[in-house]
Amino acid sequence: MSRRGFMGTLGALAVTSDSLASSTPVTGSSSAAVPGASMSPWTPGTLDIHHISTGRGNCAFLLCPDGTSIMIDAGANSRTAGTEKFVIQTLPNESRRPGEWISRYVQPLLASARRDSVDYFLLTHLHDDHMGGVTGLDLPRSVKGDYLLTGVTDVAEHIGIRKIIDRAYPSYSYPSALDTPSQRNYRAFLREHLASGGAAEQFLVGSSSQIRLLREAQRYSSFGVRNLAANGRIWTGRAADTSSLFPQLDQLPPEDYPTENKCSLAIRLDYGAFSYFSGGDLECDTSYGRLPWTDVETPVARACGQVEVAVAGHHGYFNACGPQWVRALRARAFVISAWDSAHPTIPALENMLSQALYPGERDVFATAMKAENRIVTRRVSEMKSDSGHVVVRVFEGGASFGIFVLDNTNESFHVMRAFGPYACRT
Repeated sequence: MSRRGFMGTLGALAVTSDSLASSTPVTGSSSAAVPGASMSPWTPGTLDIHHISTGRGNCAFLLCPDGTSIMIDAGANSRTAGTEKFVIQTLPNESRRPGEWISRYVQPLLASARRDSVDYFLLTHLHDDHMGGVTGLDLPRSVKGDYLLTGVTDVAEHIGIRKIIDRAYPSYSYPSALDTPSQRNYRAFLREHLASGGAAEQFLVGSSSQIRLLREAQRYSSFGVRNLAANGRIWTGRAADTSSLFPQLDQLPPEDYPTENKCSLAIRLDYGAFSYFSGGDLECDTSYGRLPWTDVETPVARACGQVEVAVAGHHGYFNACGPQWVRALRARAFVISAWDSAHPTIPALENMLSQALYPGERDVFATAMKAENRIVTRRVSEMKSDSGHVVVRVFEGGASFGIFVLDNTNESFHVMRAFGPYACRT
């Protein structure tokens, strides 16, 4: 898309050409709620990826070119006494649960595609900040079954989910029983979801057909999702073949079993020349070299290859976003789903910004950084935004995209900053 065409698209946002330059904010600072126009609705042929900022965990909502909808995670971790100094307050405010805010954010997006429910819900792994926690929270019980409303269960209650895909279905026993209160709540919800006619599947590593367009796949034939990894199995790059990174459990003491983070599922999404990586909380930490196979993110990133946009692993924590991960993905933009005072840490951000790992421009965005981290992690000043919903809009055909930061202090969908156009690399 030409710059003139991109500016025409931005005209629907009531953002003038004088206020936008490539990789330059529309107006105001990244942390201020600057009044602006509401983002224009999705239209057929466009791919929108909304990284929703609730301050309580990860959630991305994708509206695909034909209107097929995908949600990746719906976090709702607790902010209880003793943790408030470390974690962000719920955004926009504490009047609703994070899962309710997610549902309210997504409803008008679904309406723009004439849909009323999420087609695919991908749960990267079974942690509270990705599926919803229950411990220490006063939560209502669902009217549909014997489980509490939090995260994904709130989304299912308020807008509905057709198919759930996670790493562990149906046994939830690898590498050991998944039996925390939040995991039990999720499994109780899943039983009711299946009993009421919903669908659930285990994530099939290597597949390029498990997640697909449901309405006009032939019209948008350049769209596809490749299942890269889960549970230590990684796509080899050949057909649907996979290989195992993790040793057999009978070769390990229980204390060395793979962690839930390292079992996270990962995908690569393509639309035309555009590409996108999301991998939950995959990590590169190897316990100081003692367990080399626990660097999961590096082989997964190599299986993925270069992308335009990548979601930072494990919120940009110290044990993720290692140099080899960054070098393999070579992203034009990184998105950090942040909610803790250590999101991101200095090493992870240094890697994402490093010209030594790969040359060229790259932009880094975070959804909700703590004020304290802006002081400690000094290169935050080089990021394009440190608070707000981060929306990637891929224009029809997938040759170019823009990135928009929306106000996360209200439900206005107001654009605070806009970046692009980014021409997708071939």
